[in-house]
Amino acid sequence: MIMFTALLGALFFALGVNATSAYAAEGEGLQGTLSNQNQPVAGVRINVTQNGQPAGSAVSGADGKWTLSVSPGTYEVVLDESSLPAGVGLQGTLGPTRSLEVYEGQMRNVLYPLGPVGAGAPPPEAEPTIWDRLPNLVYTGVHIGLILALGALGVSLIFGTMGLTNFAHGELITFGALIGFLFNVTIGLPLWLSLILAVVVGGAFGWLQDRFFWGWLRRRRTGLIGMMIVSIGLAMVLRYVFLFQFRGGTQQYREYAAQPGIEIGPLLIAPKNLIMDAVAILVLVAVSVALLKTRLGKATRAVSTNPALAAASGIDVDKIIRLIWTIGGALAALAGVMLGMFQGLNFQMGFQILLLVFAAVTLGGLGTAFGALLGSMVVGIVTQVSTLWVPTELKNVGALAALIIILLFRPQGILGRRERIG
Repeated sequence: MIMFTALLGALFFALGVNATSAYAAEGEGLQGTLSNQNQPVAGVRINVTQNGQPAGSAVSGADGKWTLSVSPGTYEVVLDESSLPAGVGLQGTLGPTRSLEVYEGQMRNVLYPLGPVGAGAPPPEAEPTIWDRLPNLVYTGVHIGLILALGALGVSLIFGTMGLTNFAHGELITFGALIGFLFNVTIGLPLWLSLILAVVVGGAFGWLQDRFFWGWLRRRRTGLIGMMIVSIGLAMVLRYVFLFQFRGGTQQYREYAAQPGIEIGPLLIAPKNLIMDAVAILVLVAVSVALLKTRLGKATRAVSTNPALAAASGIDVDKIIRLIWTIGGALAALAGVMLGMFQGLNFQMGFQILLLVFAAVTLGGLGTAFGALLGSMVVGIVTQVSTLWVPTELKNVGALAALIIILLFRPQGILGRRERIG
């Protein structure tokens, strides 16, 4: 564990991390980007109040961005229309005031659509009904489900080959997101290249973990309960290494942080989400086909079914498990970067979705790759659609309730196999 902590710290310092400059804002706050016809709008004042009392103000910079640190709570955010440049005005019918709730460790984005004065505002719209909101919620659920599936597939494969419930897998997701941040923001590489490099580094980190840590524990015949407890300790160590290096603020990648949506039928979707969906589907299909059709995939399934029999038939079990750790680390890194693009990134982002990842794996069936995919879709859709009836803060409750109900009738999960005992 100490070896990995030292290795991780050395990697961050080698890449030139400056914790103070990388995160200009720490903790909670409000932020936004003002633009008119894809051009930044500078010098616009944003005033913030809480319970009628001033809580601060900010002015958009040359890049159109503004940020203001605040404590958790409810705020009224008002754009000072008198500070807008000549010929530029607010579009739509919402006006200059936004009421927002800021939670602990969260940077809330505030959107103000700007455009030429006199461009014409759309007529007032009726309050959206459940049926108006449902398509977008279902799509968002599918999008989140694909991200969960990338992380859940690694958890499922590791459990299938080792029997280990890895509580440090959430930190592999965070690791990928923060490595992408280093390449994209600190070094200045394009986001698409940063994503590829983060996946490569994530896979290498997974390989190193098994080569020098989990493999060593296996050779010492450490029990699964002991290894699970070790994974909890490793998760805590990594989480606080991330906190020490990157601080506690929520940040965005340099590109695509705020992207206007495009209308596709009843859906309003940001183009970056469509690209992420396509990449996730291609990766998931490629991994699934590899598990079914290639020799390595068949060997992996043999190790998952019966490691002793697989070793007796000439399969190098340690090599297969190391390959699984490499694939799991790469998939987790990809999930981390995509999650960071979707909601921003912070030191505990992987930990925050780990419960949903475990729910997806358990729901689909422990140790089954296709079960992890199906479980992730169910969890993603249920969490989003449930916000039609419950507050957003309680949306995870719906997914966990669905998990309990399904397991009551099918304890092995949707695609899991029954095990004979005795």
